[in-house]
Formats: sequence, C-alpha cells, structure tokens
Amino acid sequence: MSHPIPPSEPEERAEHESLGEMFKSLSTNLTTLIQQEIALAKAEANVAIQKATDSVKVTGKGAGLLGGAGVAGHFVLLFLSLALMWALGNLVGLGWSAVIVAVIWAIIAAILAAVGKKNLDRGKRKMAQATKDPLPRTRETVSEIPDTVKPSKETR
Repeated sequence: MSHPIPPSEPEERAEHESLGEMFKSLSTNLTTLIQQEIALAKAEANVAIQKATDSVKVTGKGAGLLGGAGVAGHFVLLFLSLALMWALGNLVGLGWSAVIVAVIWAIIAAILAAVGKKNLDRGKRKMAQATKDPLPRTRETVSEIPDTVKPSKETR
C-alpha cells in the first residue's frame, strides 16, 4: 500500500493563498531583504572607514617622525657640531674634526629616517588592507538574490 506524498510548503501556500497575498508576501520579504542589505553595507563601510582612519594615523605618525628627524637633525648638526668641531680641532685639526662630527650626525639621522620609513611602510600596508575590499559580505549576499528580482536583468 502506497502513501501519498504530502505537499511541500510552496504547494500548500499556492493552494490556500491568493495571488494578491503571495505578491504582498513577496513585497514584504523583498523590502526586508533590501533593508538588511543596506544595513550590512553601512556596517561594512563603517568598519572600512575605521581601518582607513587607523592607517592614516600611522602614516601621519611616520611622516611626523621623518619631519621631526629632519628638524632635529638640522639643529643638532648645527649647534653640537660646531661645539664638538672646535673641541676636536685642538686634537686633530679643525678640518678633520668637522668630518668626524658630520659622520656621527649622519648615523643618527639615518637611524631616525629608517624608523620613520618603517612607520610609513606599515601605514601603506594598513591602508591597502583597509581599502582592498570594503564591502565583502554585502557583495556576497547581493549576489545571492535570485535573478528574477534583480532589476538589471530583463525578463521576457
């Protein structure tokens, strides 16, 4: 003895709901879907903006360090170099003392520049990551919307 297969949910709805009720349900569900997609896009955009803001801060810090290194290097080179040059001038001559002082401050400036460049590079990487794909989940979920409800597709 064979048992009849019970109707599926869509078949059950088709038998008991009018076409108007089905369109009303479709409209409500579509509105909810669109609202959820907009909320998701807003949330993902806010996360992307926060990441971009953080990378700008790091990059700015690196630029500030490089600027500070330049100014500090200039003043240090100017004032301490003169003092050290005159002090060493009594031992090795004024010309050689000037060269010694210049090499010392070149090493210090190189260290400051390397630290600043490292911060700039880290900021660039963070910016690239923050702006790479700001709305990944939105794109994924929008691609899941059935083709029949996409307004860009033409149906015949």
